[in-house]
Amino acid sequence: MYETLRYDVADRVAVITLDRPDKLNAYNTKMMGELVAAFDASDTDDDVGCVVLTGAGRAYCAGADISSGNAAFERLAEDPARAALRYGDLSRDGGGVAALRIFDSLKPVVAAINGPAVGIGATMLLPADLRLASTTAKFGFVFTRRGIVPEAASSWFLPRLVGISRALEWTLAGRMVSAEEAVEAGLVRSLHAPEDLLPAAMALAHELAHAGSPVAVSVTRQMMWRMLGASHPMEAHRVDSRAMRARGGAPDTREGVQAFLEKRNPNFAEKVSDGLPDIWPDPLNTRFY
Repeated sequence: MYETLRYDVADRVAVITLDRPDKLNAYNTKMMGELVAAFDASDTDDDVGCVVLTGAGRAYCAGADISSGNAAFERLAEDPARAALRYGDLSRDGGGVAALRIFDSLKPVVAAINGPAVGIGATMLLPADLRLASTTAKFGFVFTRRGIVPEAASSWFLPRLVGISRALEWTLAGRMVSAEEAVEAGLVRSLHAPEDLLPAAMALAHELAHAGSPVAVSVTRQMMWRMLGASHPMEAHRVDSRAMRARGGAPDTREGVQAFLEKRNPNFAEKVSDGLPDIWPDPLNTRFY
């Protein structure tokens, strides 16, 4: 079904593996489209409670595939598949298409960064909820060294994750960032020996996939991410109030309370595919992938 990645589901966890190891999983238009399709699949599958994103081979993703030479970014801009992905009259950045699709995931996303993540390989990771890295990982926000600028909405994501000063240092200098520095800055949750990385990511994903009501988990993820852009806590209060009103009498809410009173694990029955409460005023309810 996919040419540039693998998609596997087991025990409520979908694993999306970038799979061009001979090209260090370099990102191209095909991979962009297949990432969108894979997240579409995980969103609509009620047997998926969490997504793990990782890479095959010794790299996570070496960045955009520029093997065609010094006009590579011109060719990428002219790619018909990218040109067809427009927002109004805007011809869209292909990295942003994938990053915004990950941002809009209805399921939590855990990134297991198995090696170097450069350019779009680094920026596509920013909308993941939790990032674990191998001790062999490193991160490259190298755009200025290629004569271009940060993409994939990273000017929104990166300062929110590591602060504006660190984000500016990394992007203006365009240098490689060690796994240790990434942890210290808060970009990465934890470091693991290469052989321990995926088991650690899977253990965390299983916890997220099995712990709470799938609908409540999905709505909570949206609330946390989208309120990062709120101008006042009253915006969050309004969203909280709509969500609490919508969830107050829901079957999973009644089950959660009853399970607590009976000192047992809850048996949540509501499904994300049945629909989520509409708690977002326009234009926040618009998807941009």
